[in-house]
Parts: sequence; C-alpha cells; structure tokens
Amino acid sequence: MNKRLVGIVTLLVLAAGTFAEAQQTGKVSRIGFLDRSTASSFLQMSPFLQELSKLGWVEGKNITFEYRFAEGKSDRLPELAAELVRLKVDLIVTTGRAPAHAAKSATTIIPIVMTAFPDPVGEGLVASLARPGGNVTGFSGLSYELSTKRLEILKDAIPKLARVGILQQAGLEPADVLLKGNRAAPLALKVKLEEIETEAGAKGLERAFRNAKEKQVGAIMTVGGRVFLAERKPIVELAGKYRLPAIYPNKEYVDEGGLMSYGTDSTDL
Repeated sequence: MNKRLVGIVTLLVLAAGTFAEAQQTGKVSRIGFLDRSTASSFLQMSPFLQELSKLGWVEGKNITFEYRFAEGKSDRLPELAAELVRLKVDLIVTTGRAPAHAAKSATTIIPIVMTAFPDPVGEGLVASLARPGGNVTGFSGLSYELSTKRLEILKDAIPKLARVGILQQAGLEPADVLLKGNRAAPLALKVKLEEIETEAGAKGLERAFRNAKEKQVGAIMTVGGRVFLAERKPIVELAGKYRLPAIYPNKEYVDEGGLMSYGTDSTDL
C-alpha cells in the first residue's frame, strides 16, 4: 500500500500546488465531479466535503463544484466529461470505472483523481501504482482481489455451497471479470458461478432474484458500484425473501440488515 500512496501523493501534490496558488490569489477554483449514478445515491459526498474543509477548501468560498451525474446511463459519461473539459475545471474527481475512463479520454491535461477503481494498471489508466504518470491518480478499490476473498468467505460459511449467483448490471462484464486476480478460485473451491443480470429498480431486481432461484444458486455475491449501492435496501430484502445468503462489497448493505460484507471502506476512499 505504501507504493500505491507514493504515486497518489505525487500527483496530488502537483494538483495541490494549483489550489495553493488559487488560495493566495483569491481565485475560486472549480472541481468537476463525474459519477455514473445519481446525486441522491452518492453517499460519500458529505464526508468528501468535510475533509476538503479541514484543508481549508470550502464550497462557495474558495472552491465550487460542477456536478455531473449520468443517472445510471454510462453512454452519457463521455458527453459529460467533455462538458467538464470545456468548462476548464481545475480538477476532475471520478467515481468507479466508467467515469474515470471517460474523463481520461476527454483530457490529458486536467488532473483526474479517481476513487475505488478496480484495476487501474491492468486497464491502462495509469502506468503503475508507484508511478502513475500522465494526469490520472487516485485509489484502487481492489475489487478483483477482494471478490476472490468474498467467494472464499461464502464457502467457509456454507461448506456445501456449489453454485453462486453473481448479481451484476445488465450489459457489463461477465462474472468471471470479478475474479480477474485469481480465475482458478471457483475451480479450487468447487463452486460454479452463475451470472444474474439485472436492471436497477424494484421489478428488475425481483426478476433477478427469481432467476437466481431458478438457476438453483445457493448464495449471492453482489458486484460493487453506485447503482447497486443505491438499491442496497431492496437487494437485502430480496435476499431474505428468497432465502439466499449473500455477501456484499460494502458495509452499507449490512447496515440495512445484510448478512455480511467484505471490502474497502468507500467513505474512507
């Protein structure tokens, strides 16, 4: 983790220089904020603003935000990223994979800080964790590595588990991308993965859980991401309704009554 922090700090120091200059001149700096979901589903905005204020940056005083939310439609992200670039914001903050890719495609000049990106090196977003290079830095959520661990925890909890349903958003990567760091994990654990595609919303989630039961899965794993996090309460309720033990990537699911979670603290990131 120390190597990760070296790369993170390097570009953040450069970005901080821009902001420090702005503070001295009285300029109001603009931060572009790019997210795939909705304003109401982004739970970490309050702590994000609180931490900025501790560093002397107060919205409406010396910084202002240009918020852009794709409302769950990833195809809107390139357009929204380009809009932030046209506005000449001083910095772009992104959440998740798609917004970070959209921002990088839109600019090679404006600094980009990503949050909870699963595999920034493997997907070509940065050169390395220690020396990211370019205009992108930030944090990895270790999604692939932790997905393997979640599968192991499920097997420990349910020794006879033979089939696991991977609840994922329709149109995204196949389930085995979750285990990119260790594709042999399901084979070693003698567990078969079943992709359970779903659309957000009550009807889409209900269909997904019915599909899971039809496929005779013994447990559920939920992929990360803002869209499912926003739907965490109905997801937990449906897992109970269909009597499917589940493990989640965020502790917020457990706060809603979910069985267990294992993952990074998204608020801390």
